[in-house]
Amino acid sequence: MKQPAFRLEPVLRLRRTEERTAALAAAQAAQEAAEAAERAERDAVALTSRALPAHPSGGAFIAAMVASAAAAADVSAARALALAQAEQAELVRARWTAAAQRTKALERLRERHVSALQTAADAAEARAIDDLVTGAHSTRTKKKEETWTD
Repeated sequence: MKQPAFRLEPVLRLRRTEERTAALAAAQAAQEAAEAAERAERDAVALTSRALPAHPSGGAFIAAMVASAAAAADVSAARALALAQAEQAELVRARWTAAAQRTKALERLRERHVSALQTAADAAEARAIDDLVTGAHSTRTKKKEETWTD
């Protein structure tokens, strides 16, 4: 006998696909955030290693200070970008978690469906066995019984 199909199977497949997509997006966002943080730190290290020219003239000193200020602004912007990407990665990870929870809920529903089908099949088998045993017992007892007549 063919068992009835789980009606939400297409939805479950869709949820699993959504979860995989969200997991890939979360991994990519986390990688981008890590790369942005690494770039910001690399820029910060480069900024601290800046030195003034050996024999600075007034113009060279001002140019070095302007370049250092611009590099500091770049480092600040890179850190802000890294922070924004880390926050974005956290949001994407939260979407992945939500997708995984939706998938898990449907998987539990499917497990209950399969369990209910198995319980129904076991009950049907038990009834069939009971009917066979009862039928065999009643045929044996009918042959052995004597009819009473008054």
